[in-house]
Amino acid sequence: MSRVYLDWNATAPLRPEARDAMIAAMDVVGNPSSVHAEGRKALAIVETARVKIKAAFGAEAADIAFTSGATEGAGLALANNGFHCADVEHDAVAAWCDTDFAIKDGIVVVSEPSTAALQAANSETGILQSGFDNVGLCDAVQAFGKTPFAFEWSGAKMALLSAHKVGGPKGVGAVVIQQGLDVAPQIKGGGQEQGRRSGTENVIGIAGFGAAAEAAQRELDNGLWEPVRELRDALETRLADAAPDAIFVGQGVDRLPNTSCIAVPGWKGETQVMQMDLAGYAISAGSACSSGKVKQSRVLTAMGFDDITASSAIRVSFGPTTTLGEVMGFADAWIAQYKKFKARAA
Repeated sequence: MSRVYLDWNATAPLRPEARDAMIAAMDVVGNPSSVHAEGRKALAIVETARVKIKAAFGAEAADIAFTSGATEGAGLALANNGFHCADVEHDAVAAWCDTDFAIKDGIVVVSEPSTAALQAANSETGILQSGFDNVGLCDAVQAFGKTPFAFEWSGAKMALLSAHKVGGPKGVGAVVIQQGLDVAPQIKGGGQEQGRRSGTENVIGIAGFGAAAEAAQRELDNGLWEPVRELRDALETRLADAAPDAIFVGQGVDRLPNTSCIAVPGWKGETQVMQMDLAGYAISAGSACSSGKVKQSRVLTAMGFDDITASSAIRVSFGPTTTLGEVMGFADAWIAQYKKFKARAA
């Protein structure tokens, strides 16, 4: 059975540009903190990637501290700083915040920007936020490379990025930091990354991150994500025609072009994930960062959906290499299982 991957928000397929950059970096023996020629060559790889990511993210005048991923980055940016957020934020961010911001139709009401953590795009629903001026932290992990966003015009003080969401390798991310902003290190030691994150840099991963960021921004600039939006809309139209009781979360507000969060109340999300997996389609029932567990969506609960609906949601997410045939094939498989569900419930 051929497989179709429709879980890009969990991790995007590795880009050829990232793979090539990583393979080339594997042959560089030096430690980027060493002053000899081999060390300088490794450092050059790190700094070249830093420049590429800054350019792609519109953060040329900002600092970048490389981390093991956005989860570590959230700890670096938020630890012991009294941040506030809404319950729709990713667990990695919400774990450090008081979750006391109100939510209206998926849009967060920010009461005090300077101590606010605010996602640019929600990983489960794709709903886009706005109004980042003077916001303490922007989680840009899902938005980066999929929708126009530039750190310097956003007005945010810090931002989180993750390589594998833009087709880079897993296990590397970054915190983008407004120049002059003091961020206390959480990992102490040799003082790498401008003293913000000690430990020898992941040269291979960072090389892949830089190449992926550059390629992702080029795709966005060339309009390759607009056809993705058309695919998403075609999928939702097809499913809505077959399943009149289906709820498409966030349809009335701005969303990522590639994300569809679908709920049929009473049809468990985890059941749908397993059924689609057996049919050859990889989807999810929410964020992948739950140690393989499938559970009720905290995001949908925070948005005001009842427990039955919140536990009945799936997320379908894809990208520029996804085809109409793949999306419509998924629609056929989902509709077939939907009809069986309705027959059992009758």
